[in-house]
Amino acid sequence: MALLLLLLLLTVSTVSADEDAFIGVNIGTALSDMPSPIQVVALLKAQNIRHVRLYDADQAMLHALANTGIRVTVSVPNEQLLGIGQSNATAANWVARNVIAHVPATNITAIAVGSEILTTLPNAAPVLVSALKFIHSALVASNLDGQIKVSTPQSSSIILDSFPPSQAFFNRSWDPVMVPLLKFLQSTRSYFMLNVYPYYDYMQSNGVIPLDYALFRPLPPNKEAVDANTLLHYTNVFDAIVDAAYFSMSYLNFTNIPIFVTESGWPSKGDSSEPDATLDNANTYNSNLIRHVLNNSGTPKHPGIVVSTYIYELYNEDSRPGPVSEKNWGLFDANSMPIYTLHLTGAGTLLSNDTTNQTFCVAKEGADPKMLQAALDWGCGPGKVDCTFLLQGQPCYEPNNVVAHSTYAFNAYFQKMAKSPGTCDFKGVATITTSDPSHGSCIFPGSSGRNGSFPNTTSLAPSSNSSTSGCHSVYFYGAGSFTTSVIIGVLLMSMVCL
Repeated sequence: MALLLLLLLLTVSTVSADEDAFIGVNIGTALSDMPSPIQVVALLKAQNIRHVRLYDADQAMLHALANTGIRVTVSVPNEQLLGIGQSNATAANWVARNVIAHVPATNITAIAVGSEILTTLPNAAPVLVSALKFIHSALVASNLDGQIKVSTPQSSSIILDSFPPSQAFFNRSWDPVMVPLLKFLQSTRSYFMLNVYPYYDYMQSNGVIPLDYALFRPLPPNKEAVDANTLLHYTNVFDAIVDAAYFSMSYLNFTNIPIFVTESGWPSKGDSSEPDATLDNANTYNSNLIRHVLNNSGTPKHPGIVVSTYIYELYNEDSRPGPVSEKNWGLFDANSMPIYTLHLTGAGTLLSNDTTNQTFCVAKEGADPKMLQAALDWGCGPGKVDCTFLLQGQPCYEPNNVVAHSTYAFNAYFQKMAKSPGTCDFKGVATITTSDPSHGSCIFPGSSGRNGSFPNTTSLAPSSNSSTSGCHSVYFYGAGSFTTSVIIGVLLMSMVCL
């Protein structure tokens, strides 16, 4: 085992990529009020989205995408796979209707044959590689094989023992399909399509995987996951899964097939059993994912080898069955309004980027007043927010309640931290909004204000009313929560004020 690992590590990898990494989006259509293809393309253009994946080959959508330059991956739906995998003529007809009829006006660059066939439609697995070959043959006959790749997305669940990545391997029961599949991808210089969902890995880990590790949040070196066999450090679940796939291919002696992630994302809303499906977590994950992919850093096993990724997905799909989270993976609603505004400073104008700089952090509706109080105490204490504007007689004193005051403190901290992902959470009682919470003479940090001015948000020093220890006074609202708030507030501040 040790010798095999050493040989794998010493193998000179020939995995390569022809271009810089890109971020694309999946376009699902399970909406009760699905926008028209023209509206979809208008949104893509407005958000500078240059790569999309369709779950079918809808004719109206392909026509709408014509002459836009947007790179399109079309798909053979699972229900059509058996017919195509058993008939070269059926495959050729599919390509003629759904590809040849649209290129070059529509920039089709890939065909995804089925989706997660091995795990969702195993009875079709025996004809999967035949379907790939028949589709590819039709492209060769039309001289399109050089510009259109053919592959098939797989669920990461086909990888067993995914951590440490160096010990990962594909489910051996699928070797009769996986080996010829990898041979096909290698011979056609295509890529391995993989769906990567750290959200589900986190949910299924029963607390073993830290939330920060799933969300790409920075970890101290002693908290990073280390592969004991390779000594490679992993700072996020995404990289670990991708490298597990690379090692799994290596054990089957395939070391030159790049990976494209065809689906990845985080739900913005869930039911009571999905407490981490929140707007802030979805924003944090997708914002950090985009940065991570576009910096072309690759993975610990293959640094510098890009892992282009399609975000799941463009729209919330209210017609999808299942738990609440299944309906809430989208970046936009059916009216093309952003579900949340991604924090993409430095990543260019892409998707629902905060190009107007007008996002704010506010107290979440219905949040527990005790939790708000504790978070307010932290913000005005250890968080070093200037809360002088909340003192009696100051512009933001009224309304004098914990919701209004915590909203001010949350937003001041959020703006001070340059709206970094994860800085508008406060144990789940805060959320991001595009509505300016300023009111009357109380102009919130981040707002241009009526006179183009706003309170100072850059100082990290305690305000002038602080005690000599550098800790702010604690504000309380409502006798019912007083005792709990005192205990929580004192505990929070004592960690900083000792």
